[in-house]
Amino acid sequence: MQQPPGFVDQDHPSYVCKLRKAIYGLKQAPRAWYHELRTFLLYSGFKNSHADTSLFVLNIAGHRMYILVYVDDLIITGDNTKMIDSFVDVLANRFSIKDLGQLSYFLGVEVVPNQHGILLSQRRYILDILARTHMTDAKPVLTPIPTSPPLLKSGSALPDPTEYRTVVGSLQYLLITRPDLAFAVNKLSQYMHTPTTDHWSFVKRLLRYLYGTINEGLQIHRQSPLNLHAYSNADWAVSWSSNKQKSVARSSTEAEYRSVANAAAELNWLCYLLTDLGVQLPCCPVIYCDNVGATQLCSNPVFHSRMKHVAVDFHFIRNQVQNGVLRVAHVSSADQLAYAFTKPLHRVRFLDLKFKIGLRSRAPS
Repeated sequence: MQQPPGFVDQDHPSYVCKLRKAIYGLKQAPRAWYHELRTFLLYSGFKNSHADTSLFVLNIAGHRMYILVYVDDLIITGDNTKMIDSFVDVLANRFSIKDLGQLSYFLGVEVVPNQHGILLSQRRYILDILARTHMTDAKPVLTPIPTSPPLLKSGSALPDPTEYRTVVGSLQYLLITRPDLAFAVNKLSQYMHTPTTDHWSFVKRLLRYLYGTINEGLQIHRQSPLNLHAYSNADWAVSWSSNKQKSVARSSTEAEYRSVANAAAELNWLCYLLTDLGVQLPCCPVIYCDNVGATQLCSNPVFHSRMKHVAVDFHFIRNQVQNGVLRVAHVSSADQLAYAFTKPLHRVRFLDLKFKIGLRSRAPS
């Protein structure tokens, strides 16, 4: 998916600013600070995104500027360098700020420009996790989790589960740029309450995988076509992470249908966000599902008696398909990218899907 104009263009770079405020230490500090900053931005002509309250957009004379806010850290970007510089000066007159220059590091995520666009990497964050767990000299492996034996409630209980919970909690933040970890981290998170020695062994294997892939990150291509695709697979709904379905399905078709509906809800949010960013999609988004029954059910106006029990809120996807705002297409299991997020895979299959979902390696620094 292509980024809005200026995001990866070196002629119109992004900048990071840090606002210095005097209300640290108060529990309500982030809320109070956001309210003050939001008021200032709205007064300056920005519009708050309906899809993300941390995003502000300014549109003047055909030029756009974007501000992404996290407490007192800001990313400022746009398609006009003079407009950005002018606003930074205005911001400096109102607040005490520290201009950190061109965007390179934000909230633990490194932004590495290359000839194709930008690479989002969390290499420093991974190094910190490996150092804390004494795994900096580990023997690397090529997959994050083995296909067998399955991760079950086996082994003896850990005497102190604190380290297990800390490491797995830290790994969850890695899913921002490492979607290949989604399934493994999700499985390990299911045993936070009573982890065992076997669970800890799986964690150490995952750390070995990270050690061998420390330079990998998510590649954002500057020339990517503006087409939005999603891949849905039951019994897990995937949107950069894996989440268990909240209800038990009575058939594989129903499970896949519920998964498609969840993916459709995520696509709706992405479409709203892209609209706020000024990005117009050339065609309607497509959800790929490897279940023929679920694919047909999305467009078939006739309900079968066996599907009457499905909650009404899952059927909104059929209205979207019939109105032409969404398309659900069948995809073969061989081309189902969601498998990388939903099940343990053998090495060749896993490495193939990793490449297809956009993970690339950066040159070591």
